Amino acid sequence: MELDLVEVAADANPPVCRILDYKKFLYEKKKKEKEAKKKQHVVNIKELRFRPHTDDHDYNFKLKHAKSFLEEGNKVKATVQFRGRDIIYSNNGKELLERFADDLKELGKIETNPKLEGKRMSLIVAPNK
Repeated sequence: MELDLVEVAADANPPVCRILDYKKFLYEKKKKEKEAKKKQHVVNIKELRFRPHTDDHDYNFKLKHAKSFLEEGNKVKATVQFRGRDIIYSNNGKELLERFADDLKELGKIETNPKLEGKRMSLIVAPNK
C-alpha cells in the first residue's frame, strides 16, 4: 500500500503513531503552517524623533502621527536627540517624553521608561490590545 508509520505526537506517553502517506502528511503540515503565518500580525516599531526644544506645533503634529501608528497596531519609539551642548537640557527631554507618554496613555501603555543612552533619550509605547 506504500504507506509509512509516522510518529505524530512524540511527547505523549506512549508516543502516538499513525499509518499514512508521509509525503502527503508533510505537504498538509506545511500548508497549515503557511495558513497560520498568513493570519499573523507583524508588529512594527515606528520611530519619532524630537529635539529638547521642540515647539508645540511640531509636537502636536508628531503626536497625531503616533496616535495613528498605535491605532494601526504598531509600537511607537519616541526619541529625543541631543546635539552638542543640548545634553545639558536632558531634563527638558525627559519632560517631553513623559508628556508624550501621558498624551498617549488612552491608546497605549509604556513599554520602556525614558532612559538616556549616549546622546539619545528614548521611550517605547506599545498599543493596547
